[in-house]
Amino acid sequence: MMAYEDKAKDELKQWRQKMKRKSSLINRLSKKAQTKINEKIPQKAHTIITESIKKMVQATLAGSEFTTKKPDSGLVTLEEKEKLVKDKIDAYKRTAAVEGAGTGAGGIFLGLADFPILLSIKMRFLFETASLYGYNTKLYEERLFILHVFQLAFSSDKHRNDTLELIDNWEERKEELIELDWRLFQQEYRDYIDFVKMLQLLPGIGAIVGAYANYNLLDQLGETAINCYRIRYFNQYS
Repeated sequence: MMAYEDKAKDELKQWRQKMKRKSSLINRLSKKAQTKINEKIPQKAHTIITESIKKMVQATLAGSEFTTKKPDSGLVTLEEKEKLVKDKIDAYKRTAAVEGAGTGAGGIFLGLADFPILLSIKMRFLFETASLYGYNTKLYEERLFILHVFQLAFSSDKHRNDTLELIDNWEERKEELIELDWRLFQQEYRDYIDFVKMLQLLPGIGAIVGAYANYNLLDQLGETAINCYRIRYFNQYS
């Protein structure tokens, strides 16, 4: 086995261990802070967030919004594929940070625009990543897989473990999946968004918080995507 694949396997093992750990005490305590902040956010904001997630899930499953070029058959090795994926992660992190700073600077009303825009940035990244790994996003099953990668990156401890188990056995279980429960999807995503993202809606500090939060959320999504596609790669070639 090539040295890069040995390294990738080690990183995948470490990532699995991290994903199976319980949330830290700080994260659990932050949920209480998030609840307090949520109480200060107008109901209109919560409605916009929920509808944005619903539309994103529906657009992804329908394949009506996110498109990519055909998978690059010239990328043969895992190392070649992941070099380009990591370049994409860096580019999308910068894009998300700039967008978060811009909308965060406008307070709650402009800050609301960040949620659908950030969702779109994340999904476009995942579609491009799938293509770089050689998967055809025109296929319904691949779009469904993308949504599960997203869900794995941003969900509670229990749901994260369930989703990881599904991805581990994707080839065997994909046929039983018809569609994604968008209500559960949006609830997990909203519950995951920590109080830092909620602070982005508050005037005065939104720009700094927005840039920081978006950059790190894309970094986390990128790490999750790489390791999910590594699971499929090693399941296929090991």
